[in-house]
Amino acid sequence: MCHLCDYPELLEKSGLGATSYRLKILEIVGNNNSPLSAREIYNTLNRNDEINRVTVYRILELLVENGLVDRISSGGRSFRYGLAPNENHEPHAHFYCTECGNLECLNPESLRLDMEPIQRTFPGKVRNVQIRLDGLCKTCLQRDRKVLH
Repeated sequence: MCHLCDYPELLEKSGLGATSYRLKILEIVGNNNSPLSAREIYNTLNRNDEINRVTVYRILELLVENGLVDRISSGGRSFRYGLAPNENHEPHAHFYCTECGNLECLNPESLRLDMEPIQRTFPGKVRNVQIRLDGLCKTCLQRDRKVLH
């Protein structure tokens, strides 16, 4: 949960108006401890507001295009959405459980990427870096151990 981010200000700085749905979707994404699927965002928003599913997808796409939200691969052709790095959030890797499909944010200290050598040697411009570690989460690992014993 982020109590540091001023979501209306983030929208304004990116050149987007702070419409009620943009703000609500950004708050849902930013106030969650792990990345969410578009369906989870839609279901959360739809509890209190009637909104079209296509509108949610369009707003998510707009937030991704404007660098406020990251679209993170979560296995197969599915994606999850998390707050993009900003002054309050360092870039970080994610852990994907291949058993239950859970996607978790890792502490930025757990895996650092030094972009300086890449920027020095790569002739293009890197706009986004995604690092995803795949394996078994603690819950699935414990469950599998119980099954084996």
